[in-house]
Amino acid sequence: MKKNYPTLLILFTFLNVFSQSGVGINKTTPQQQLHLGSSTGTIRVDGLNATNNDYNGGVAGQTYPLYVDSNGDLTLKVTATNNSDGTDAYTTAGVNGTVAITGAQANDGYEVVEITSYTFNVTRNTVLEIKYSLSVEVFKSSALDIIQDIYARNITNFFTLDTPTLLSTTRRYAAHSKCYFNFNNPDLKGSGAVDPVKPNLAPANASTGYIYNSGTTYMYLTPGAHTIRFYGSVTSGTNNRDTYVRFAGGPDSIFMRLY
Repeated sequence: MKKNYPTLLILFTFLNVFSQSGVGINKTTPQQQLHLGSSTGTIRVDGLNATNNDYNGGVAGQTYPLYVDSNGDLTLKVTATNNSDGTDAYTTAGVNGTVAITGAQANDGYEVVEITSYTFNVTRNTVLEIKYSLSVEVFKSSALDIIQDIYARNITNFFTLDTPTLLSTTRRYAAHSKCYFNFNNPDLKGSGAVDPVKPNLAPANASTGYIYNSGTTYMYLTPGAHTIRFYGSVTSGTNNRDTYVRFAGGPDSIFMRLY
């Protein structure tokens, strides 16, 4: 019977070294299971190139983000907790879509509404990425009449983290504002008059349509349950000026991803 003791010894030695040290390429003492020893070496995976992968943009000189899924597989595909991806993320009927300032409210010229909220349960320390774009319309009242006075309105959108009650000291993430102004009263223009309560005698005239608040933020989440609240606010100055703001009337977008 032919005996192959030297061959078996070499194979056993190779497997033993592999199990203890890993594989080194241009590296005699690998420090990981796979260790590239070249200072200029790169890795090429044919399954990720432009020919074989629909998520590779295929533009020469450009790079594309690489991710790892729950199985440890490398992928170019982006997945997210929330991603409107070209569809309308919010509708006025589906969220708290309006906020208004009227004379019947506290005389501070400020009102805020919680538009919607999101809940997350995470089992590890992670980072939440949020990107949004929200449509805004500004009117004088719920009758959708146009503002004509001399006062500007500031409309802001923002997120909060784990704060059931909004306070002045609450941190506001991804805050973005627009200032709306439309002084269109020919009865006052050029006359030197400064009385803002003088009757508007001319029909309202202003550009109508959507303006947008857009923002990006990153929140650090610890293990446990978290609530992310999305707010909209309006201010007309220190005194109440009739204002009606409608959110989400146009095409809106939201993107949320946990890292």
